Amino acid sequence: MLAFSVTKYYNKAMIDIELILNTSERQKKEILDSDKRLSVPRVSAAIEPALPQFARIITGIRRSGKSTFVNQDFLKDGKNAFYLNFDDPALYGFSSADFTILEESIGRFQKANDGTKSVYFDEIQVVEGWEVFVNAQLRKKNLVTVTGSNASLLSSEFGSRLTGRHLDYELFPFSFEEFCLLKKCKKNVKTFSDFLKYGGFPEYLIYNRPEILKRLFEDILMRDVVVRYGIKDVRSIKLLSHYLASNCGNLISGSKLSAQLGLKTTATILEYLSFFEQCYLFFFVPKFNYSAKAQAVNPKKVYCIDTGMIQNVTLSINQDFGRMFENAVFIELRRRTKNIWYYSEAAFECDFLYGKDSVPENAVQVCYELTSENKEREVRGLVETCKKFPGVKPLLLTLNQKDKISFGGMIVDVVPAVEFF
Repeated sequence: MLAFSVTKYYNKAMIDIELILNTSERQKKEILDSDKRLSVPRVSAAIEPALPQFARIITGIRRSGKSTFVNQDFLKDGKNAFYLNFDDPALYGFSSADFTILEESIGRFQKANDGTKSVYFDEIQVVEGWEVFVNAQLRKKNLVTVTGSNASLLSSEFGSRLTGRHLDYELFPFSFEEFCLLKKCKKNVKTFSDFLKYGGFPEYLIYNRPEILKRLFEDILMRDVVVRYGIKDVRSIKLLSHYLASNCGNLISGSKLSAQLGLKTTATILEYLSFFEQCYLFFFVPKFNYSAKAQAVNPKKVYCIDTGMIQNVTLSINQDFGRMFENAVFIELRRRTKNIWYYSEAAFECDFLYGKDSVPENAVQVCYELTSENKEREVRGLVETCKKFPGVKPLLLTLNQKDKISFGGMIVDVVPAVEFF
């Protein structure tokens, strides 16, 4: 394996067919070895099989199970497949000039494996011009799957050369259903409470070592934010990320964050928030408004990718199960759609509006436990929001309560978490 201290020129000179093929086989073996304790199918992903004329693009946060899915995917039919992860020291210095060697390597692999057409590229977006190469693979009728840890794969970085020739998917940490499959437990209040506590990162669920999530949090900050975007002010990135993890479910704005944390300009803060969202670490939910400009200027609610991660990188909300519950509901909604908002006025608020397109179809209020003290407030916020958007369906989620409530001329379904998830 090449050391990072070697010059880029020397690494490029060392990239040849044998290196690529050996690296590919080693990486596949590493995936297989690491998956021996993880045989849970990714039932939450709904990823369709690869098609000859369309690149299948799968993005998600690091260690969420993309490599495991790839392994399960190309072993389904008992056939071999070409796989290469570009985020590997052995490929340090790989550039667009080396795509010719990669193409020859794939050809040699296919000849040795009965002409298999399945090819998988992980983190290929680190190489400039990767879209051109993938497009060439499609013209050869290869079944191309591209995986990566940055959401920009689904948008700007994809480039016009592949427009209309890709199918996009996102992979999140384990859902509650997958959590129960891994733990081999029944779906009930106890296991859902465990799900809130431990989250859905597969390796943490297997080994239950807090340092796994702490190290992952730091790795994402350094590799997917600091290094990727060339940020020199590492202290500010760490301070901001820990503040966000401690305030999940709260409203934030660039100007307030700048003032509270003593960080740089509002523009810089907003740029950092965008970087966090691109790598799937944090999400920022806007207040619904028919005006895109109004959505942009209003404060946003922040949520983290995983409740287990929150509780292992911050001590401030470890026992706040209500906020953990709300965060878990957001991630479950985010699996289903990107169109999620909150809504509030002076007298009421609603946690989530969501729909398939840019118009809300459903309203969700999240309440860990309905009591005589909070019942009217929670129901009123939900009903008043639905009245603002005729046709929107109201739903009140709790940990373990089921009911139907009549309020303001509307019937509100109260549904327990296990049923919704």
